Amino acid sequence: MSQPVQPPNPPQQPYGGGQPADGNPYAGQQPGAPTGNPFGGQQPGQFGGGAPFAPVPPLRNNVGLGVLAALGTAIVAAILYGVIAGAIEREVGYAAVGVGFIVGFAASKVGGSNPGVLVSSAVFSLGGVFLGQLIGMSVVLADALGVGFSEVFFEHFSDVLDIWKEEADFMTYLFLALGPVAAFGGARKAG
Repeated sequence: MSQPVQPPNPPQQPYGGGQPADGNPYAGQQPGAPTGNPFGGQQPGQFGGGAPFAPVPPLRNNVGLGVLAALGTAIVAAILYGVIAGAIEREVGYAAVGVGFIVGFAASKVGGSNPGVLVSSAVFSLGGVFLGQLIGMSVVLADALGVGFSEVFFEHFSDVLDIWKEEADFMTYLFLALGPVAAFGGARKAG
């Protein structure tokens, strides 16, 4: 025997009544009513009804890491400052401020607003600006003498220091002072 054929799109019944329509036990249910699916009302990203994991908070208030961050950032910033100053053959005040700012910012981001971190960032930024001036002077001297930078900087470092002392003027010392001031500004911006 053959079975009766259903029309391709049978008419739909509106919600309500609670009675199964055409053999479908779920046809009479209201929207949002429990369907027997235990995961039906959960939001994406949830499993078992719990919220997704919260991200780990950044590591802060670690004086040791803050001091190391200040030292590392000061070395990298000093090299960049020296290369820029040597390439254009003059000191740049904005670069000295940038050295101090980035040292203070990085140290405070890692180590928090601890006074030890602030003082170390100021000291390391002063050293970074000074080292950057020496690197810049060594780049200029190496170019003028036609020798390599490493020969001038490492083999004749005392001569580079003597030349720095002779050439130092008000602006040189002003740039040295701007580094620590900017380090405090960078630390305040980060904290």
